[in-house]
Amino acid sequence: MNDAKKRILDLAARYVCPGRVRTFEALGIDLVIGRREGYRIWDIEGRELLDYHLNGGVYNLGHRHPELLASLHRALETLDIGNHHFPSVARAELGEVLARLTPGDLQFSIFASGGGEAIDVAIKTARRATQRRKIVSIQKGYHGHTGLALAAGDERFSKAFLSEGPSDQFAQVPFNDLEAMTAALCKDDVAAVLLETIPATSGFPLPQPDYLCGVKALCAQHGSLYIADEVQTGLGRTGRLWGVECYGVEPDILVTGKGLSGGLYPIAATVISPRVAGWLEDDGWGHVSTFGGAEIGCRVAQKVLEICASPAVLEGVQRTSTYLGSGLEEIQRRYADWCVEIRRQGVIFGLRFAHPMGAMLMSRALYESGVWAMFAGHDPSVLQFKAGLLVDRAFCDETLERFEAGLRRCLAMLQ
Repeated sequence: MNDAKKRILDLAARYVCPGRVRTFEALGIDLVIGRREGYRIWDIEGRELLDYHLNGGVYNLGHRHPELLASLHRALETLDIGNHHFPSVARAELGEVLARLTPGDLQFSIFASGGGEAIDVAIKTARRATQRRKIVSIQKGYHGHTGLALAAGDERFSKAFLSEGPSDQFAQVPFNDLEAMTAALCKDDVAAVLLETIPATSGFPLPQPDYLCGVKALCAQHGSLYIADEVQTGLGRTGRLWGVECYGVEPDILVTGKGLSGGLYPIAATVISPRVAGWLEDDGWGHVSTFGGAEIGCRVAQKVLEICASPAVLEGVQRTSTYLGSGLEEIQRRYADWCVEIRRQGVIFGLRFAHPMGAMLMSRALYESGVWAMFAGHDPSVLQFKAGLLVDRAFCDETLERFEAGLRRCLAMLQ
């Protein structure tokens, strides 16, 4: 480790994130990102890594995508963040695009600076529309670290801050369990069910074919709303623009973020149907966000949606899914005792290993082999393996070569 990297790690440990620095140090990972371009990042010491973390999907289109940079530069010539009290050209036009591209009758967009804030807006909207307080989510779910979003997620993050939701206001049930969902909704006291389409922090377990439609039907039966958390599964990652479209679900509220920013300016959105949008008519200041829907961010987000919704891009995602998935399955066959499951929907991959901490071990081994991928926070046996929307076959071939080298390195460490 050179002096420049040591200095940054020391400063981060002293002033910013000591727990993270210690955790990665214990894993043997000393990454400090310097240069970044496309789907490659470089440590400040110059070592190249293929990026299969993508910061949760922020970099769906790669780091510093040229068209997104051009949109940002053009916006900066005349715009700034704007004034959140007044209508703006950029916000209005982005709202129209989101209404056109989201499923069902979603129409109105409330903009936020991040996914957690957007989830908070979704929960508030559901409570206002139904005049109920209770929110049902899944065990080991994750929806952000802000107030209501934190309470709706797993207690791993909420309990430490004394932020667990009261049991009469927040309930969690197992994923893929319609009987448990039925029991949770049967008293007709639930404002909304909040679901990640494919739960990321749980390691991307795939919904059973009838699960999401079944949840939507239960919501309709019991007067509850369906909130689709598409922060990580939206914007083309599943091969459809929105993950729920793969399962035939039209939500009452959809939340998008992360990749909407293009990795260049923070922005998220809560998109809601007219039947739950009454507060927008009743009180124009019911929710305000100084930086939500910043005008320069809106221009970047418009370009993101244009690219992600392109039929050519979505077809490319399906080709990558098939090609990269086939390559990973071939490797799995050679190491079936170690890599025990591949979960795949589009370019979302969850790779489960035989050891309960297997994905943490693989993160280190892959890091040493030139690939950066993160373990799932709620299940460290599963590696979140997130390919970009625009990767080509040569990049996939390079990935598979480095992945197998990392896998062999991991097995050698375990001997």
